[in-house]
Amino acid sequence: MILPSSYLIIFFLFSISAWAQETVKKSRSPIILAKSGGFQIGGKTIQSPNNQSYTLSCDHGYMEYFIPWRPRKTSLVMWHSSSTQVWQNRWDGGEGYKDMFLRRNYPVYLWDGPRVGRANWGCEPYIYAPTAVDQANFGAWNFGPRWPTWWPDVQFPTENKAAWLQATSARYLEFDTVANVELHSDAASIAADSGRVGKDIVYLTNSAGGLRAMMTASKANGTNIKSIVSYESIGYVFPDNANVTAGHGGFGPFVIPLERFKKLAKLTSIQFVWGDHRAENFTSVIESRLCASLINKYGGNAKVLKLGDDAGLKGSTHIPFADLDNAKVAGLLDEFLEDAGLDEYEDWDEQE
Repeated sequence: MILPSSYLIIFFLFSISAWAQETVKKSRSPIILAKSGGFQIGGKTIQSPNNQSYTLSCDHGYMEYFIPWRPRKTSLVMWHSSSTQVWQNRWDGGEGYKDMFLRRNYPVYLWDGPRVGRANWGCEPYIYAPTAVDQANFGAWNFGPRWPTWWPDVQFPTENKAAWLQATSARYLEFDTVANVELHSDAASIAADSGRVGKDIVYLTNSAGGLRAMMTASKANGTNIKSIVSYESIGYVFPDNANVTAGHGGFGPFVIPLERFKKLAKLTSIQFVWGDHRAENFTSVIESRLCASLINKYGGNAKVLKLGDDAGLKGSTHIPFADLDNAKVAGLLDEFLEDAGLDEYEDWDEQE
């Protein structure tokens, strides 16, 4: 039987429509922003030793923000220990956490602490001395046991030279000192208490940023900080009654008064995340478990998540949210936020 041409046209249009609808379903939802921008916060003003009427505003932090058209209540503050680039893209240039969670309608804030990145105007002099650290970072970022041996299952595009160059060049100068941890957490606590970052803040941190976020929560006077998710945090905070000896460098341990430590127990939840190539006897893993147990001792809700043992993810680097399987890592964060009741939307009617 030969169908009339009008039937064929209708069938063709129906097929195209069905294909288009399926394509839209599979494509990523667009990012629609109500606004974006940035601001400096914290810091101080110093006077010139030669002329008291000349001043310098310095030691502030810088916050870049992206607010979705219909935002959720929770603000995600992405706190790096290298460069904001680690939150913006996957190792191979694919989608990073920033855009992933903007698509999920979370307000996203990218934080540069004092003397770092876009907040690098410090109140004290410092000297930058070029040092060949790329190969040392290979091990520090857990790409493999040592340069140039990659983990066999590593979630990094090992044959992609551009990815390696991007990873090694997207860096800021780090100041891993006790004074710098105090400086960063001072500025961040001012930002948290200001309300300019929202009333439900979740810090997403990496490496030395985790220690700074914990110190921030212990200093903040308000209740805007709700949670901390630390990816491979190097350095932890302990109460002064825990028989822990304070370290002398910027990676701690930091020992603070018990009453300040108890502020961590008042947060909705805390999660310390580790990749599968971090052994249980790794110093920072040991510290994370001790810190979590002490937070819970005072009524808190802190847990350690091993991406390999607990979630079945293999080959994670020191920066798992930039790994090739970062969509799976993001899915675990989705679960965390939902379980903590931190995934709710603002009342849309109130915004109109």
